Amino acid sequence: MPIDAKRTPDARFDNLPGFDYAPHYVDDLRGYEGLRIHYVDEGPQDAVRTYLCLHGQPTWSYLYRKMIPVFLDSGARVVAPDWLGFGRSDKPVDDKVYSFSFHRNMMVELIKRLDLKTVTLVCQDWGGLIGLTIPMDMPDTFERLIVMNTTLATGTSPGAGFDQWKAYNRTQPDMDIAALMKRGTPILTDAEAAAYAAPFPDATYKAGVRMFPELVMVSPGMEGVDISRRAAAWWANDWKGDSFMAVGAQDPVLGPAQMEKLRKTIRGCPEPMVLADAGHFVQEWGEPVALSALKSFGEL
Repeated sequence: MPIDAKRTPDARFDNLPGFDYAPHYVDDLRGYEGLRIHYVDEGPQDAVRTYLCLHGQPTWSYLYRKMIPVFLDSGARVVAPDWLGFGRSDKPVDDKVYSFSFHRNMMVELIKRLDLKTVTLVCQDWGGLIGLTIPMDMPDTFERLIVMNTTLATGTSPGAGFDQWKAYNRTQPDMDIAALMKRGTPILTDAEAAAYAAPFPDATYKAGVRMFPELVMVSPGMEGVDISRRAAAWWANDWKGDSFMAVGAQDPVLGPAQMEKLRKTIRGCPEPMVLADAGHFVQEWGEPVALSALKSFGEL
């Protein structure tokens, strides 16, 4: 049976500040036929390296607008997809559609469809919760990691900050996303905050936003725990690529303490770049983060 989903009108995405990339779509992905998935795809298709930029909640690929130009200037290909329920991707209306596997399997299929190679995984928030579980199953595809405020959820809560956020999210079925982004990232202009809210004309488009916090694996029996535990072991024992970590120090949910735990999980991960003024959405300081990452990788 087809999944009932909403599609944000294209006009909502007109004149977004700092984000004039042409949209790309696939609507026949294996297992997701009929659902339109959006991704940014810039730079040479045959580039030596590809940066796969994965966003989290409640954002979309717009989050990477300050990092994409730096990666492109290095001669790379940059792919920034929108999870189903976010951005320009279709938005299933039934909360029950959303699960860890629903999202993870979609991204694995998209990576295969786009034939991505020599990938640097760039991830934050749910982009890491899901994205960090993928390289172990595609080790020949991924060569480097840029990781920002995120975690691997292995059956316990990330902490009191997350518990408070989850409780708040439950009270906001029609969350004011522009206001939320402005509170969490005061450097945003009103137009930039509005761009984050552009995908969501009303509450019926926000099932994905509502559900992501509920899916974080805070107890051992939740879907995704086993995969995440396997991923943690893989990053600790089998990862051989270069890594770069940036941390927004003002993040009350996935800040320096949680990121240090993750850093110790990732084999060979150096000391992080700590941004004293940044919060959860580190990509809003994306240009210096991306430049520092390229420098650490020996490209600058």
